[in-house]
Amino acid sequence: MMFSLHPKIVIAGTAMDIINNIKDMQSYSEAIRKDGLKIGFVPTMGSLHGGHMALVEYIKKFCDCAVVSIFVNPTQFSPGEDFDNYPRNLDEDTDKLLRSGVNVLFAPQSADMYGNDYKTYVEVKGIQDHLCGKYRPGHFMGVATIVLKLINITKPHYAVFGEKDYQQLQIVKKMVEDLNIDVEILGHPIVREEGGLAVSSRNRYLNSEKKLQATSISKALFQVKHKFERGISSSAELCIIARDILKESGVNEIDYISIVDNKLLEEKEIASSGDIVAMAARVGGARLIDNIKL
Repeated sequence: MMFSLHPKIVIAGTAMDIINNIKDMQSYSEAIRKDGLKIGFVPTMGSLHGGHMALVEYIKKFCDCAVVSIFVNPTQFSPGEDFDNYPRNLDEDTDKLLRSGVNVLFAPQSADMYGNDYKTYVEVKGIQDHLCGKYRPGHFMGVATIVLKLINITKPHYAVFGEKDYQQLQIVKKMVEDLNIDVEILGHPIVREEGGLAVSSRNRYLNSEKKLQATSISKALFQVKHKFERGISSSAELCIIARDILKESGVNEIDYISIVDNKLLEEKEIASSGDIVAMAARVGGARLIDNIKL
């Protein structure tokens, strides 16, 4: 692999480059590609947890050079959301990535990613308007825009996204397809904690009591799948089952519980195999999302 003049940290014989400059990252990736090596990419907002590290291990199977970005993207936070309080642990994250065998950490500054006269945004019509899109105006425009920018900067052959953010995954896949972007988008199954709660950076907002309460989200999803497999196909009936489980656990702030097709995410009146049951609810001030495939 190419020799790098970028800051490098080394532990137990393992080295990782840290790149903060956009042009430097592009030059690095171009050199890797010229050497005939494959680049795998994991975009993150940091505060790395087991779900992120599962993505890292997965992408390493597809590439010679694993690149992880850490960037808390301001354009995907709606007014009043937790951008300022979003957990940031760059030193801890850097250590985790180094120990996992990542080759490059790309950690740009917001001023470099979005200049004072920034005007260009990307939207994926239709898909972005369902589920979380109804409750987080502008969120998926920010997601699509930053993902496209990061792909253009890191120039990967492969990029992986977790299926917990299922809507995000489908939006990115559609954007890549429609804009003829030369990258293969991979999905990775949801990583769950012992009690079933989907791993998320926002779980750090929860105390032990609220975390136990939040496990009702996954319990509701698995119960819906169970009832579907036992012959119930009415989406309305299945969603009532899920809602009752949440409310019995004291989860009353429910943004949505929906059954949608697995491509365009349009709501289904009658559920069928392959559809997605998706929900978003607030527990202890944290907005949590989860889903399951029927």
